[in-house]
This record gives sequence, C-alpha cells and structure tokens, in this order.
Amino acid sequence: MFSKKKNTSKLDTEQRELYDNARHRILQKRRLFQHFVVFLIGAIFLIVLNVVIGYKEDFKILGYDWFVTAILFWAFLFFIHLINVFVINSFMGKAWKNRQMERLVSKQKAKIAEMQKQVEKQHPLPEQPKKPTEHREELKPGPENPNDFEDFDQPYNT
Repeated sequence: MFSKKKNTSKLDTEQRELYDNARHRILQKRRLFQHFVVFLIGAIFLIVLNVVIGYKEDFKILGYDWFVTAILFWAFLFFIHLINVFVINSFMGKAWKNRQMERLVSKQKAKIAEMQKQVEKQHPLPEQPKKPTEHREELKPGPENPNDFEDFDQPYNT
C-alpha cells in the first residue's frame, strides 16, 4: 500500500543515461563559459597591471610585452578547451565510447573462447562412467509418527 514497485525497464535506464549524458554536456559547457569569464578578467588584470600600474614595463618575451605573451598563452589554452568541448566530444562522445567498448569486449570474448578450446584440446576432462540412478524416498519434515504432530508445531516443549 505504501510502497510502489519501481519499474526498472530498459526505457528507464535509457532515459537515465540520456539524462546523465545531457547533464555532463551542460557541465562541460558551463565550465567552458567559466573559463572564458576567468580568462577575460585575468587578461584585463594583466593589462592593468602592466599598462596602468607599470609593473615590469621593460620586460619583454620574444619581443612582446610580458602580459601579451601571457594572454596569448592563456588564449591558446582556452582554445584547446573550446576544441575539446565542441569538436572532440562530437567525434569521441558517448556513442564512440560505446562502439569501442563493444569492439574490445567482442575481441576479449573471442580470445577467451579460443583459449578455452585450446585448453579443452590439450587437457581433456576424463570421462566419468554414469551411475544408475537409485530411487530415494523424499524426506518429509515432521515427526515419524503421525500422532506426534501436536509436539511438532511447538518449537520448545514448554
């Protein structure tokens, strides 16, 4: 009355998997957006630090101001993150992972079957002669004397 049996059909597991996949993708995109916001704030901070405050104005890396090099390196890392979220995940997402898993499992099953055949060929099991089956009476719980049923129902003689 108070408890309901959960329907654990295949449809429910598929819906749960779709939900988990969508949640994972949303989390990836959210982290990418957070990375972009931190990148913008960090780039503005580096520009202000060098241009306005004058921190290490004369320091140059590869002919560029140090903050330009730092921002370009950070932009490169952000671009890699962007490619990972939108491009690589499209090609190597959940479906790709499932295909690879099925392929590897089938290879393993084939190897196991081949090894099993090899073991059975090299080390065959000895044939055991079949014994004739004997007729056994089934043991029934209860007293041997049918008149003792009164004492049988009670676990303790009290």
